[in-house]
Amino acid sequence: APPAGPSVFLLMVNGQVESAQFPEYDELYCKYCFVYGQDWAPTAGLEEGISQITCKSQDVRQALVWNFPIDVTFKSTNPYGWPQIVLSVYGPDVFGNDVVRGYGAVHVPFSPGRHKRTIPMFVPESTSKLQRLTSWFMGRRPEYTDPKVVAQGEGREGKPPGFRPCPPPILGFSSLLPSGLALVHFQINRRRRTFWHACP
Repeated sequence: APPAGPSVFLLMVNGQVESAQFPEYDELYCKYCFVYGQDWAPTAGLEEGISQITCKSQDVRQALVWNFPIDVTFKSTNPYGWPQIVLSVYGPDVFGNDVVRGYGAVHVPFSPGRHKRTIPMFVPESTSKLQRLTSWFMGRRPEYTDPKVVAQGEGREGKPPGFRPCPPPILGFSSLLPSGLALVHFQINRRRRTFWHACP
């Protein structure tokens, strides 16, 4: 028999960014993207997206419902750098400018099947009262140039899924404030493929 080559597995991620709760804010939309290690590559679907703007529900939950679909397939030869989904939520401030209302990240579930994840969301905040006042007056909240840094340091160097280091602070904005919760549903499927080398 020909020798076996590297074993590749496929990770199929379906589901939706269902909803969020941001007690202080309304009329919000959500962006998502995936962060993964260097041995991973997307093979089908979309690895980023942006939802519609939604308003709070009229019931007691006051949930912001997006039901925004997720559909992407990854391939890899090892689990290091297991994919994470990063959420960024935006909405208008008092001047009508779109500003970030929350960042959050979670690993894609490891086991096949249906899963539900509640993601704590946070915003960077200045430790200086003067900087906070200036940011509010100019309508420019501190935010990450690339939201993927929220997942920095996770799922790499053999760290298991679920490892949660603190996100990196922004220069001059070292405090992270809780701002809300986001709910994501996943449907996970996995397949393994082994490639065989032809005999010379």
